[in-house]
Amino acid sequence: MPRFALLLTTFIWGATFPATKAVLEQIPPFAFLFLRFLLGALLVGGGYLLWRFRLHREPAVLRASAIATCWLLLGYVLQTVGLHYTTASNSAFITALYVVIVPLILRRFDRRVWLATGIAMVGLWLLVKPSASGNLGDLLTLVCAIAFAAHIACLERFTREVDAPSLFAWQMMAMVVLLLPTLLIEQAPAQAFAPTALLLIGLGVTGGLATGAFAVQMWVQRIVPAQQVALIFASEPVYAAGLSWYFLGETLDLQGWVGSGLILLAVLVGAFGSGPKSSLPVVGTVQPA
Repeated sequence: MPRFALLLTTFIWGATFPATKAVLEQIPPFAFLFLRFLLGALLVGGGYLLWRFRLHREPAVLRASAIATCWLLLGYVLQTVGLHYTTASNSAFITALYVVIVPLILRRFDRRVWLATGIAMVGLWLLVKPSASGNLGDLLTLVCAIAFAAHIACLERFTREVDAPSLFAWQMMAMVVLLLPTLLIEQAPAQAFAPTALLLIGLGVTGGLATGAFAVQMWVQRIVPAQQVALIFASEPVYAAGLSWYFLGETLDLQGWVGSGLILLAVLVGAFGSGPKSSLPVVGTVQPA
């Protein structure tokens, strides 16, 4: 049951990529991110009231939340803007590189890490087909993967030092506050906020289901070994590619599939490269897209 729940959670995260890609046809990225995290914060707040959780306000909790939120904001902004210029499939596979980047940030070097990094770089090259002009979306998404990896590395330490539910709640609220000024800069037209089926479904997947998936993940992490959790995580970009093909009509040529397969292989190798205590503390980047 826990493994099935985590598999369903990973499926939801994979669905956020095509959902975000589709919604960006109606609403600009910052406005969408604001609505997404506003919905998530409201759901978390409702959960706190329903189950009468205590929201800790100690300086250590607030300081840890501030640091983690900086990386989380950078990751989501780059990922969402990047989806304007690349496909949902590419975004999912490139974002998955955070699994390999995390042990590098934490300086957990071993043969598996170097092997995974090498495989990932070859796969990334085949997938994005770099040229002189380059692809801005792929580049932004690669930096987003680094930001998400830094966020995960922070949480591995912070979740052991402070109250984890409070850490999560403060991050959700901080994201709403930080994204609010971007609405003035972006100046999205009023029709962008029209409650169309596309927008409501997109917010339901990214702001509703993805927030609930995080709660499920917190429960599963206490039961399932980290290595098995990481293995299931590796299926996220596969779900994203399949859903993007079905709903958005996106396709990959043979070179793209080979590159995607190599990245997925790197994710699997990297997930098992950190010993018994995996460098993936399971946050799913509240994640990913």
